[in-house]
Amino acid sequence: MSHLTELRDRVVRALLVVVVFFGLSFYFAPQIMEFLARPLTEALPPGSKAIFIDQAGAFFTLTKIAFLTALLISLPVVLYQAWAFVAPGLYVHEKKLVLPLVVASFLLFLVGMCFAYFLVFPVIFKFMAAIAPEGVAWMTDIDKYFGFVLSTFVAFGVTFEVPVIVVVLVRMGLLTVEKLREYRGYFIVIAFVVAAVITPPDIVSQLALAIPM
Repeated sequence: MSHLTELRDRVVRALLVVVVFFGLSFYFAPQIMEFLARPLTEALPPGSKAIFIDQAGAFFTLTKIAFLTALLISLPVVLYQAWAFVAPGLYVHEKKLVLPLVVASFLLFLVGMCFAYFLVFPVIFKFMAAIAPEGVAWMTDIDKYFGFVLSTFVAFGVTFEVPVIVVVLVRMGLLTVEKLREYRGYFIVIAFVVAAVITPPDIVSQLALAIPM
């Protein structure tokens, strides 16, 4: 019961932090939305614009953005609460491994998101704008755009966790460096297959995800 009580307390603390940051994020949600939409708005040709096609689309989009922003900002606290709960049951050498992996996981997730925003999105949207037929106004549903952006953030964030996953599997003895070298060609093929499944149907985004993976 003492362990369950501690687990409840740590979950409550983590949720309270998320709720507090959600309130702050919702206040700044319009500015965050404008920042996230910049790769699209800069790629739009003259006469085209992003629109909402649903009456409540703006509210739900701002709520979604605020929640995911709060979750991202709160992630260090959430990870710390999880770490503090399991740490007493770990050996010293396990503690030395887990804490750097937790920090690295968070930083690599951020790197993956930044890679998608600053390098991938401008290329994708300029490519899509370039292939639009002449005389046809390219008006994008901003709600669907943010759905694409957020799912792509998750995809690239998880993809950039590959180094952490490899280290864990090797330390657990499930893989060896020799086996990784031996099957490198297969992993490259798997990387391109995974990228083709979770990215939009264009070669630019597929390469942008597969190569870092």
